Amino acid sequence: MSATLRERLIALIEPLTGRLGYELVDLEHSAGRGSAVVRLYIDQAQGVGIEDCERVSREVSALLDVEDPIPTAYTLEVSSPGFDRVLRTPGHFARFVGARVFLELRAPREGRRRYTGTLLGADASGVELEVDGTRVAVPYEEMAKARLAG
Repeated sequence: MSATLRERLIALIEPLTGRLGYELVDLEHSAGRGSAVVRLYIDQAQGVGIEDCERVSREVSALLDVEDPIPTAYTLEVSSPGFDRVLRTPGHFARFVGARVFLELRAPREGRRRYTGTLLGADASGVELEVDGTRVAVPYEEMAKARLAG
């Protein structure tokens, strides 16, 4: 999925999930032959059950039917973020300060692209990790992927 379509879908869906009382943790899109899957990961303070997923699925389906942003046939799936939750926004990182996280950089830094360590802090510009006893600062724009690590 192009970054533009993903960004457009997030911009379209995130306000709706927020009004429903859920946080849009992540959005994935995988294209197949003649059909695609759009997968949403939602969360809320008390956790997410099947009824929550069904409610969000109905509302998002109606929104996507009206807006029609996806050029091919697709299946919509809604799920909880799971154990290896994706970290996408500064708020996600701030919520999990003290947790172990995995980061992958867009480009290697001193030959290293992947970091796993304790999240020491997060602010509007980036995060700080402790990796193998060393503090590592990573701006958000350098991150390709981030998630909680077991």
